[in-house]
Amino acid sequence: MQQELTWLAALAPDLIDSAKLRFQILQQIHWLAPIGRRVLAQRLSLTERSLRTETTFLRENDLITMTKSGMMLTAKGSDVLQHLAGTMAELSGIKIKEKQLADLLHLDHCSIVAADLDQQPKVLETMGRLLNEILQQNLPQGEAVIAAMGGTTMAAVANQLTPALSEKRQLTFVPARGGLGEAVDIQANSVCAQMALNTNGTHRVLYIPEHVSARVYQPLLEEPVVKEVLTLVDKSVGVVHSIGVALQMAERRDMPADTIQMLKRKHAVGEAFGYFFDKQGRIVYKIPQIGLQLEKLKKTPCIVAIAGGAKKADAIKAYAQLAPHQTWLITDEGAANLILKGVTL
Repeated sequence: MQQELTWLAALAPDLIDSAKLRFQILQQIHWLAPIGRRVLAQRLSLTERSLRTETTFLRENDLITMTKSGMMLTAKGSDVLQHLAGTMAELSGIKIKEKQLADLLHLDHCSIVAADLDQQPKVLETMGRLLNEILQQNLPQGEAVIAAMGGTTMAAVANQLTPALSEKRQLTFVPARGGLGEAVDIQANSVCAQMALNTNGTHRVLYIPEHVSARVYQPLLEEPVVKEVLTLVDKSVGVVHSIGVALQMAERRDMPADTIQMLKRKHAVGEAFGYFFDKQGRIVYKIPQIGLQLEKLKKTPCIVAIAGGAKKADAIKAYAQLAPHQTWLITDEGAANLILKGVTL
């Protein structure tokens, strides 16, 4: 398809440029709605006059609607935005960038959303739809156990899974780690419940602290309910998780001040599965926890890591040195551009 788009661009560059701009306008309206013309013009570095011409076209073709509060997408506009995403990614060169990122990080696949999550929180909706597509392509038919982590990113993308994922599959979502210790709505238990609800699947819960002392660790492993869920985690054919910024995750988990100082001394940049690591991918600290361990990921056929925003670039790059090659990274241009900066491939 890339070659056909190159030929089309040579034949009608004005058409391609116009399509790119209008798609970008639809994207921004989707993320920021309701939004006024002046603010949108500033975000796109356009004159209000130029933007007025384009938004008039979009309104006349029932792609956007204009209200007193600002511009919003119509149902038709939302459909166009969703179904043209792949084509526009080809036109904008994102597919080439995805290949470069995957090669650099030594991962089989990378998907990049054209935005920066730090600036556009609604980018998580697009990431969630990508997750749904990737799982649809890669999960086996029949019984399929998916282990999911908690966190704000995971809670957001869980809402984008659809019943289509359960076609010819019996899905069971299980928390990849202990579920207590964070706000209820972003705990792994809650994420799994939402994923199951949206896909018509089932879920199991793990009502134990995320990290425990060594004294109580072994007895908990012997509890029948805990053993049953952990057995399912070990049988998982899919794992979905996010990647965190080390110090933010430590503070969110209310870790002791001396531990946070230690993470600073050891220059920790990222966190995943309770492991904190530096820029070289060296593990500098591990939270004693019940659930999926990093070393067990190697045998999991379908792994999806989701992390976006420029502030997560270092964490993503560092984690890639620990991640199994079959990991499929979903990120955005905010992070990808920083990771690829100065890299010649």
